Amino acid sequence: MGLDARATTEGRRGTAGESADGPERVRRGSLRFSGAPFIRAPKERGAVSICGSAAGRDQPQRTRSRSTADHAPSRLTPRWLRTILATLIAGAVVFPLSAAAQPEIPAPPPAALAPVTAATLDEAYAANRANAAEASRMAAAHGDTRRAAADDSFAAPSRQLLTFDGRGEGEAVEVFGDLATADHIAVLVPGSDTSLDTYDRFRATALALRDQLARASPKGTGTAVVAWLGYETPGTISATVTTTGRAEQAAPELREFIREMRSVVGREAQVSLLCHSYGSVVCARAAAGLDVDDIVLVGSPGTGADTAADLRTRARVWAARGADDWVANVPHVSTDLFGTTVGFGTDPISPAFGARVFAAGHGGHSDYFAPGSASLANLARIVLAETSEVTHA
Repeated sequence: MGLDARATTEGRRGTAGESADGPERVRRGSLRFSGAPFIRAPKERGAVSICGSAAGRDQPQRTRSRSTADHAPSRLTPRWLRTILATLIAGAVVFPLSAAAQPEIPAPPPAALAPVTAATLDEAYAANRANAAEASRMAAAHGDTRRAAADDSFAAPSRQLLTFDGRGEGEAVEVFGDLATADHIAVLVPGSDTSLDTYDRFRATALALRDQLARASPKGTGTAVVAWLGYETPGTISATVTTTGRAEQAAPELREFIREMRSVVGREAQVSLLCHSYGSVVCARAAAGLDVDDIVLVGSPGTGADTAADLRTRARVWAARGADDWVANVPHVSTDLFGTTVGFGTDPISPAFGARVFAAGHGGHSDYFAPGSASLANLARIVLAETSEVTHA
């Protein structure tokens, strides 16, 4: 599930896990304001999935009766859907992709930073740019010219990186605007297949929202957008994209990031969490007690929660889906398979879920941040707390 350049599309798959690496540990996906950091463990990769930018279009087909008298298609029941989900996930476990054996891309550990404050943001940005430059040199020496070019772009003088980690699929958190003085802040959480190699497509969504906010903001209102690639995303063609496991690993990172960001921007700033596709599962897992004003789910396959109330958040919960988004065809079921929950349950735009449903126009899965779209206009209104101006589906 991804976003593209005119909005956001996501590329290579990611993985997660945690392990110690000696006495000094580095926190990935956070501002590293305080505490001993940590390093993630070796990556795991899956294989086959029913959800994805390509696989998602190929939804389970209706079966036909074998009766000689009646060959009309029969309707799939929830039990059949659960069986299909279980079969595909089991296949992914039994037949892992050969990509699992691919070597890691070398890169230095993340920059060691003192607790970041509003006064030291520029120092943090500079340290992370320097780290990206070193990662680029190491990737080039390794012969990975694609990653070397991606890392080098992060080292550009204009980039404002709160964090950067070039190891593996990579992680980065980038700021657009003046975070220290912003009154309204949007934090974007991407879905599957987002990595440093494909980051520019995710970045395009942040830039589109930043531009929309600049046009729509009342005079004197400060805004900032944060692109939070602070977790290792699942691959579209993988077993992990159909479970909440990767989201559960990412949720503590997102909670910590919001907590630390609040120490920079203060309690008065309006913070909105904009979550696309599998990113909506991450946001749902992090929601309880999260200090944000809005949680927005776009192109969501489900959250793993039955209702918005089950997220246990004080934030307003919003949801939207474009008319041409293939994710509408993903079965909204949830079943247990060998102790793992497969599927994400209730459709977030359904009345049963209880979110505030807003208009997203006729766009597809990658069009929520497309310039000029109904969805982008409504996202900006939510970020600016102009809730009465949001148009509804």
